[in-house]
Amino acid sequence: MRQGKDWGYTTEFFRNSTSSAHHLEIKKGGFCSEHRHTHKHNVFYVISGELELTIWRGKNKDVTVITAGQTTAVPPDVWHRFKGLTDVECIEIYQVFLTEPDIKRRTKGGKK
Repeated sequence: MRQGKDWGYTTEFFRNSTSSAHHLEIKKGGFCSEHRHTHKHNVFYVISGELELTIWRGKNKDVTVITAGQTTAVPPDVWHRFKGLTDVECIEIYQVFLTEPDIKRRTKGGKK
């Protein structure tokens, strides 16, 4: 479903239990809030335009500009924000890696 945002549009086109993918249409000058994801890895792949991605690690600020065919990633728990330096079309992927066992046993298996 295509969803309007102040900065443009997002359309989620894939979702399962550990990942989702969105098509973003970012207006020139449009930007998202400064935010972080507790568990999600965030990957951006630019189809067209110039996307500025700012990340903050403590007091350090890193600004990266990616263009068509380029990718960049933001790990979990890192503050970040994107901005369209031009009109931008990109794919945004969220992925969660399970870092602990995801099985809880009620009984013990065996052989009779």
